[in-house]
Amino acid sequence: MTAVAFRRAGAAGAAAGVLLTLAGAVAAPAHATGYRYWSFWEGGTGRPWAYATQGPATARPADGDTIGFRFAVGREADSASRPSAAPDFAGICAGVAEKDGTRRIAVVVDFGGPADAPPGEAPPARPVRTGCARVRDGATGAEALAAVVKPLRYDSGGMLCGIAGYPARGCGEPVGEESPAPAAPTAAGKPGGGPSVGVLAGGAAVLALGGAAIWKARHRG
Repeated sequence: MTAVAFRRAGAAGAAAGVLLTLAGAVAAPAHATGYRYWSFWEGGTGRPWAYATQGPATARPADGDTIGFRFAVGREADSASRPSAAPDFAGICAGVAEKDGTRRIAVVVDFGGPADAPPGEAPPARPVRTGCARVRDGATGAEALAAVVKPLRYDSGGMLCGIAGYPARGCGEPVGEESPAPAAPTAAGKPGGGPSVGVLAGGAAVLALGGAAIWKARHRG
């Protein structure tokens, strides 16, 4: 689940609305307490979930790895919600044999709970989906995601906004208000990016989100 290229978020308190370069992001609103976005995780059988250090568009999982995506309200990278299903490659890809020239990557997509849902929406009836993606040798996490779950929705900047129709609208909006504002998370969701949320454009994609990522419609992930 990992169809999925990116920019880096600036510190919180930076002027809201400023659009950085491809490697940058929109500054966080002064009083946002968090952001609602798809975060990107890596793991595998015997290895717990770890927040990805690069975006799905650049991460190249090995055969036997597991990648995960979780939709939730995040504030800082280390507080982002992990996928609720274990990164169980052996279970998810059971029965899928090795094949020369390809890699097997287990994908976990967690749509989060009611508290994470945008106003007026609710998570799908089946909140967690898993699948085993067989992709070309050297494929990215974004490609694996695209092979397992569709449709994928992106903003004009290539940020992953929705998976399988959820959420139906919006993309990385700030959530809540209080003072002082939290530091803008490091985003790894755009092409070439760090920790993150992913995106997949066409067949090879970009998906990644950054630690406590700032996901604005042009950000990034």
